[in-house]
Amino acid sequence: MNHHRSSVLFQQAKASIPGGVNSPVRAFKSVGADPLFITRAAGCTISDEDGNSYTDYVGSWGPMILGHCHPQVVDAVKSALEKGASFGAPTKLEITLAEMVIDAVPSIEMVRMVSSGTEATMSAIRLARGFTGRDKILKFSGCYHGHADSLLVKAGSGAATFGVPDSPGVPADFAKHTLTGEYNSLASVKTLVAENPGQIACIIVEPVAGNMGTVPPREGFLEGLREICTNEGIVLIFDEVMSGFRVAYGGAQELYGITPDMTTLGKIIGGGLPVGAFGGKREIMEKLSPNGGVYQAGTLSGNPLAMSAGIATLSLLKQPGFYSALEEKSRAVADGISAAAKQAGYPIYSTRVGSMFCAFFTPGEVYDWSTAAACDTKAFSRYFLGMLEEGIYLAPSQFETAFVSAAHTDADIERTIAAAAKCFKALR
Repeated sequence: MNHHRSSVLFQQAKASIPGGVNSPVRAFKSVGADPLFITRAAGCTISDEDGNSYTDYVGSWGPMILGHCHPQVVDAVKSALEKGASFGAPTKLEITLAEMVIDAVPSIEMVRMVSSGTEATMSAIRLARGFTGRDKILKFSGCYHGHADSLLVKAGSGAATFGVPDSPGVPADFAKHTLTGEYNSLASVKTLVAENPGQIACIIVEPVAGNMGTVPPREGFLEGLREICTNEGIVLIFDEVMSGFRVAYGGAQELYGITPDMTTLGKIIGGGLPVGAFGGKREIMEKLSPNGGVYQAGTLSGNPLAMSAGIATLSLLKQPGFYSALEEKSRAVADGISAAAKQAGYPIYSTRVGSMFCAFFTPGEVYDWSTAAACDTKAFSRYFLGMLEEGIYLAPSQFETAFVSAAHTDADIERTIAAAAKCFKALR
C-alpha cells in the first residue's frame, strides 16, 4: 500500500505539533513507521489520506463499540448541534445520561461528568483523598490512568519502593505519595498497606488491564483488593475508562461481581466524543463542590453534543442480545488469530475479556507488567506492519488492546484471521 500522502503530512505536522502528533502513541514510533493520517470512517472501516481502507480494531482506542458513524449517534449529535454546541450551564441531557450511567454501573450512586479519562481519574483521586483525609495512593505497574502528575509513576526496584516520577516535569514531592504494586499480586499490596498504615487514601486499578495489552485479573485478585480496602478504610477505585460498557453493560464490576467504592469512565459514554465521568457512593460524591469542599470544575463538562451522543450510544447498548452477539464476534477473531499462530508454529500468548483482546508475542503467560515487558516487540512490529499491508489496522504498540465492534462482520473477521495467518508464516 502507498502511504506517501500520510508521510508528507507527518513531516508537515512535525513543524507545528510536537512530534507531529497530539498524543504520543499515534506517532507509530514503536513500530518504526510513519503514522497514517485518517480522513474518514464508517462501521468498522477507516480510510487514510492515500485512499487506503482498513478493518479497524482500534476504534478510537475503545469507544467505537457500535462502529464509526452509527446513524443514530450521528443524528443525535446533529440535532444537538443545531440547538447549540456549548452552554456552560445545566441541561436536561446531563440528567438523562447520569441516570443511565447510575442504572448501568453497580457502584455508581451519583456521577459527575468531565471531558476526559485523565480528568476523571485525577478528580476521583482528589475526592478519595478529601474523603479519607489521607495523602498516599496505590496504583499498579503497567496500569495507565491518564497523565496527571501523581499517576505518571512506575515501580522502583521493589514492590515497596516509593513512587519515582516517570516523566520530566513531575515533582518528586508529588510522586512520593504514589505507591506502586504489582498487578495480580495481592502480596505486593499487603506489603505496601502494612508499611503505610492508615496513610493510603485509595487503591486505583484497571479491573481488566488494557494499557499493557489486555491482562485479565487472576481469580481472587479483585476480591482481595475489595477485602483489603474494606478492612483498612481505603477507597477502592476501578478505572473502567477502557472496560466500562465494553466487557459488559455494567463494566468489569458487573462481569466479576466486585463492587468498588468509585468508578471512572471514559469516551464510550459519549459515543466517542470527549467525555469522562467519575462516580460512586453517595456519601463520597457529596463531598464534591458545591455540596462539599473538594473542588472540581470544567466548562465543557456535560457538553450537550457529548451527552446526546452518549444517550444514543447507551440506548443501543441496552438492546437485548447486544453483548452476547459482540462476545461471539470477539471470541471468533481472538481465537482465530491464536489458532493461526499455532498452525504457523509461531508462539503467542492470547488474552481476551469481552470485546478487548491482545496477541502477546511471547510463549509465556502474561499476567503483569514484567511478563508483558518480556514480549518480542520487534516481532510485533513486523506483524503490525504486515497486517497493515493486508488492510488490518491494529494499535501501533504491543502494549495496547484491540477492540471489536458490533459493526465487524463475519467476512471482516475471516479476512482478519487469513491476514494474521499470512503474517505469522512470514515471521517464522
